[in-house]
Amino acid sequence: MHRIGIISDTHGLLRPEVAGALRECDEILHGGDINNAEILDELNGIAPTYAVRGNNDKEWAKDMAETVSVELHGIRFFMVHNKKYIPSDLTGTDIVIYGHSHKYEEKYVDGILWINPGSCGPRRFTQPITFALLEIEDDRSFRVNKMEIAHRPKEHGVSGTKHDRIKDEMEGRDMKRIIKSVMRDTDKQISVPEIAAKNKISVDLAEQICRLYLTHPGVSADGIMGKMGM
Repeated sequence: MHRIGIISDTHGLLRPEVAGALRECDEILHGGDINNAEILDELNGIAPTYAVRGNNDKEWAKDMAETVSVELHGIRFFMVHNKKYIPSDLTGTDIVIYGHSHKYEEKYVDGILWINPGSCGPRRFTQPITFALLEIEDDRSFRVNKMEIAHRPKEHGVSGTKHDRIKDEMEGRDMKRIIKSVMRDTDKQISVPEIAAKNKISVDLAEQICRLYLTHPGVSADGIMGKMGM
């Protein structure tokens, strides 16, 4: 049996639990938003790694391919970061790998398995930390094992990560109203600190909403809430 690790959206963080699981793999497939070359070097030190460039992989990844087609152990893969760029013609493909949304997805489309392993990097608000392990038999049959890293509650007296702090800040608030207000203020080109003060939210939360609004043209307040895991 052969085992392939399928990960995405590490955003500069390779968790020890993920690295440990990947050490049992023959190859690693990364769906993009790696964040830096050091993560890619570390992955290649564990197993041969095939990766695509994500929208957050900047100058360091300028020579990295945005799509990869590769056959491993008789299974033919097509990889891209954002599924909206998956071509309509997938002739000869067995499995499609993608990322970007940070949400795990596993489905068949016209007989082809589509897998988004979710994100195994920094936690985005309430979304789980996930990746996948693909086990391939010699007869080319395969099975996917979804892997999820349990959330560690913050230790007493520790403020936690930026994501934890923002998550705590959002609880019990009318976030749709706040997000709409931040979107209007962003259109007016008001600075992030001023937006934060005006809406009585932290600079970190204001910055997160502004970034999602500016990097996803046409997104609605509901869409931003979805991307924030709400």
